[in-house]
Amino acid sequence: MENYLLELGNLLLRWLHVIAAIAWIGESIYFVMLDNSLSPPAAADARRGLHGEMFAVHGGGFYHNQKYLGQPPFPLDDKLHWSFWKSYATWLSGFGLFSLLYLLNPTFYLVNPASPWAWAAALSGGAAALIAVAFLLGGWLAYDQLCRRISPDMNRDGALSLAVALLMALAAYASSHIFQGRAAFLITGAVMATCMSANVLFWIIPGQRRMVRAIQAGDKPNPLDGLRGKQRSVHNTYFTLPVVFLMISNHYAFTFGSRHAWLIMVLFILSGALIRQYFVLRHSGRQRPLLPALGGLLLVGVALLAAPPPPNTAPAAPQAAADAPEPAAAQTAADVRLRQIHAIIQNRCLSCHSATPSQAGFVAPPAGLKFDDAQEILINAHRIKQAVASKYMPLANLTQMTQEERETLAKWGPAPGR
Repeated sequence: MENYLLELGNLLLRWLHVIAAIAWIGESIYFVMLDNSLSPPAAADARRGLHGEMFAVHGGGFYHNQKYLGQPPFPLDDKLHWSFWKSYATWLSGFGLFSLLYLLNPTFYLVNPASPWAWAAALSGGAAALIAVAFLLGGWLAYDQLCRRISPDMNRDGALSLAVALLMALAAYASSHIFQGRAAFLITGAVMATCMSANVLFWIIPGQRRMVRAIQAGDKPNPLDGLRGKQRSVHNTYFTLPVVFLMISNHYAFTFGSRHAWLIMVLFILSGALIRQYFVLRHSGRQRPLLPALGGLLLVGVALLAAPPPPNTAPAAPQAAADAPEPAAAQTAADVRLRQIHAIIQNRCLSCHSATPSQAGFVAPPAGLKFDDAQEILINAHRIKQAVASKYMPLANLTQMTQEERETLAKWGPAPGR
């Protein structure tokens, strides 16, 4: 029952996270589109403080949006719409999921015994969990300091963008060397998501509240509040697509299981930012098809980096015809090999990948893969070999799969029709 309740909590938190994230990202993308689609107002309207306007048609109706940078020619009342709860709900539900799935089972999901850094490979589960949380907090503090120091008055945002990109590349490199592959991708995405939500909490909303209070008091708002809010909001929109990819990457072992995992992360982050930039510019009437083309080229680079090595096609040593096994003998050899494979999977994989998992914390087999049945093993041979070869499976190598067993699985080629 305890495992069932954990799975139920996972489902409900994930559903809340998806709902909140769609609402937040959708609203954020809409306002970026609106901001970049504004047309200059007529001279008379500009004298009233109107910055820009947009006419739109949608859902059978017509809309007229107007933007004022300072005091609008109408009173601000309780009908003023604020955008922040979707951000907070997304981060809180995401952190709840991360805690439930990773922080409660750090030895299983976070510790990377195959890390090239000896100290990381020797981490305890508790230490790995603390470092994971420190990644989120440290990532935000480092990003915030870059914004404060490089472009405090929003006059060096180009240099700041480059520094932020390097910071995220460093986070990708460090996380992929400390944590297991799937966790590394998730944590890097969580660092970016934490920066996004913290921007809303500590900069965008407080600045907007100060502006509203100044207007209501009859004072002129501090223009830096608006500029800082715009700066952080722009950063958020470029984080959006990379974060979405990193959050769904756990379905694709060839990305996080690659020995080039950190570089794959970086290329996906850059590709997402380039594609987002294309849409941002398009909303303002500027067509830059080179941007998505460059993003596509980066994805080609990902495909090349993540591709499995070519099979060994070296010719077998010559053998006398008299020594060639008869079909029955070959069949026997294949059966012996298949029994070896089944024994390895039974000893090292079946505790999780079973119709009734015996591993604590599982009420259903991960990804729905059940290896109780020999046919299921044959159907998923490629996936098994890929996950084992990358050392992603077994998770944290809790079942102590040996290198010899990994090599046996790597050389395994199911006979056609079996």
